Amino acid sequence: MKKYSLEDKKILASWAADCVERVLPFFEESFPADTRPREALRACREWVRTGVFSMAVIRAASLGAHAAAREVKGHDAAFNAARAAGQAVGTAHVPQHAFGVFYALRAVAAAFPDDAEHRVAEEYAWQAGGLPEHLRKEYLKRMKVEKRKSGLFITIVKDADF
Repeated sequence: MKKYSLEDKKILASWAADCVERVLPFFEESFPADTRPREALRACREWVRTGVFSMAVIRAASLGAHAAAREVKGHDAAFNAARAAGQAVGTAHVPQHAFGVFYALRAVAAAFPDDAEHRVAEEYAWQAGGLPEHLRKEYLKRMKVEKRKSGLFITIVKDADF
């Protein structure tokens, strides 16, 4: 597994939270009473701000966001936005979770099915632009967006150095 400095982990966590912030309205507008994905972002940003790591807090926030996603399965934009939040907060524990922002790209695709290719390309460029060069290279290596007959295929590439 690739190792990251504490500084890079915090950069990745903050960036992942920024990416999720852009798609979280897809969840919150449909499910305003469920604050679990928003709480995951708060926990993520709190860790970045203070450096205080509590596995219990990070794990609970991540699992809460993922549970929220499961509960809205079928609402693809909301589902993927909640998943992205769960991954972002997990960055405090495992930095590779930051690349779970591919769920944010999926949320964009689901929210704009008639313009998914264009909207995802814009979001992909925005996400890439939010990272310093050495981490941007990793992002560009990891994110996979392909046009297929069934629509866009968006995933993350995991290899031996992931």
